[in-house]
Amino acid sequence: MAEVGTAGAERQTAPAGRAGLVEQAGPVRQDNGGGQGGSASVPEPGRRPAPEGGRTAEAFGVRGFAVPGFAAWPVRDSPKEEGKVLRGRVPRAAHAELLVDTDRPDAVTAVEESNRGRIPELTPIRVGRMAATPFAFLRGTAGLMAYDLARTPMTGISAQICGDAHAANFGLYGDARGGLVIDLNDFDETVHGPWEWDLKRLATSLVLAGREAGADEDTCRGAARDCVGAYRRTMRLLVRLPVLDAWNAIADEELVSHTDAHDLLGTLERVSAKARANTSGRFAARSTEAVDGGGRRFVDAAPVLRRVPDAEAAAVAASLEHYLTTVSEDRLPLLARYAVHDVAFRVVGTGSVGTRSYVVLLLDHRGEALVLQVKEARASALLPHLATIGHPMPEVAHEGRRVVLGQKRMQVVSDILLGWTSVDGLPYQVRQFRNRKGSVDPAALAADHVDDYGRMTGALLARAHSHSADPRLIAGYCGKNEELDEAVASFAVAYADRTEADHAALTAAVRSGRIASEPGV
Repeated sequence: MAEVGTAGAERQTAPAGRAGLVEQAGPVRQDNGGGQGGSASVPEPGRRPAPEGGRTAEAFGVRGFAVPGFAAWPVRDSPKEEGKVLRGRVPRAAHAELLVDTDRPDAVTAVEESNRGRIPELTPIRVGRMAATPFAFLRGTAGLMAYDLARTPMTGISAQICGDAHAANFGLYGDARGGLVIDLNDFDETVHGPWEWDLKRLATSLVLAGREAGADEDTCRGAARDCVGAYRRTMRLLVRLPVLDAWNAIADEELVSHTDAHDLLGTLERVSAKARANTSGRFAARSTEAVDGGGRRFVDAAPVLRRVPDAEAAAVAASLEHYLTTVSEDRLPLLARYAVHDVAFRVVGTGSVGTRSYVVLLLDHRGEALVLQVKEARASALLPHLATIGHPMPEVAHEGRRVVLGQKRMQVVSDILLGWTSVDGLPYQVRQFRNRKGSVDPAALAADHVDDYGRMTGALLARAHSHSADPRLIAGYCGKNEELDEAVASFAVAYADRTEADHAALTAAVRSGRIASEPGV
């Protein structure tokens, strides 16, 4: 049986019939291909055991040491060949399948279930945002799509996945040196799971965004197909690179050229200019007012931003003490130069609306602001559907930790102040707010630019997956031809049609009064 590793948990054995599962890169073991490798059994301290056939490492002209967490040498059979073998078990053309499940929950029930545990007075805002367009509906229903994906063909190859890899969850953000990075930027649903789920969700979102942008059906299908093609070709590129180079491959200045997305240059330049101005200081200048003593406090701007009672603010502020224990120690002197001044509640996102999310105002000795976001981390909506397919599910000690570690695994560069904490017994993630963030609205692109955006995001997704799954294994399965591209594009068109029907059901429920909606907020 294959094994799957998960950070912060013991290695688990996959159930029978799920061959090919890849161990996640982590402290237990890892090889030079990015995540697939055998666990070391050490007969003598410091000496490598003989591989199959009885030949020692010395027989190959090298001195070998068995070190837990590192790869064995010589390298065993090629994972790329293993990937090719998987095609016989799960033909690439099979990924076009989308079954009709008579037990599938109706869309409105799914939305109502996903509202459980959220702040009741905010759920109408969430419904209003989801009811705006089919693409917006998809953004808020990662769990419903996971239900459907759990009933599609899967290779059994596992990776750290975003869990909500739609086209609007890629964007720009700042690095530690003031530069801009483009990558995945939302990890609320991140888990170790089937790589296909992210790819199919991304392809579907491109079809919906393209339709909203006014593109014809051939263009929308082409965007999904190009996305998968870029994913596949990027995996092949990563296989050919030294591992360290592959980890950081496709730097931002190379991304447009690598994906032939030159038509997006103007859009990316405009988004970059806005992102550079989108800072904590600018947000604080617009959302706070001066108080006696030289400090500042947040100003009510209901319903999106509101002040909170003193006791609630004190609880959030006190939670930052634990947050400091989760941040890299080298960042502590930086945070020690700021004083905590105020806390407010802020509504965020589409799928996240109704969760508890705070902004915390920090000021340095000059009165310059740094704003942290303290955002509730709910259990991933994918978990029950991973259980359906028998995927190993390690115990999650803290949902905020799950989000932060998943983010760090998938991104090349992450926020230097990422951490987690708990407030009144609920788990939260902590990060910089407005850290020069910028995003491309895929539904607002010119119709003939959606395919460029699809190629760009497909390449970024491949790089993110390659950090935890062996790119040789995925590349071996995907292959050189366009069979997988066409299959996933067919799935994406069919699932976009299903999403439009689900969206229509939600809007009908809003009109009938079954579910409350507050549009335009």
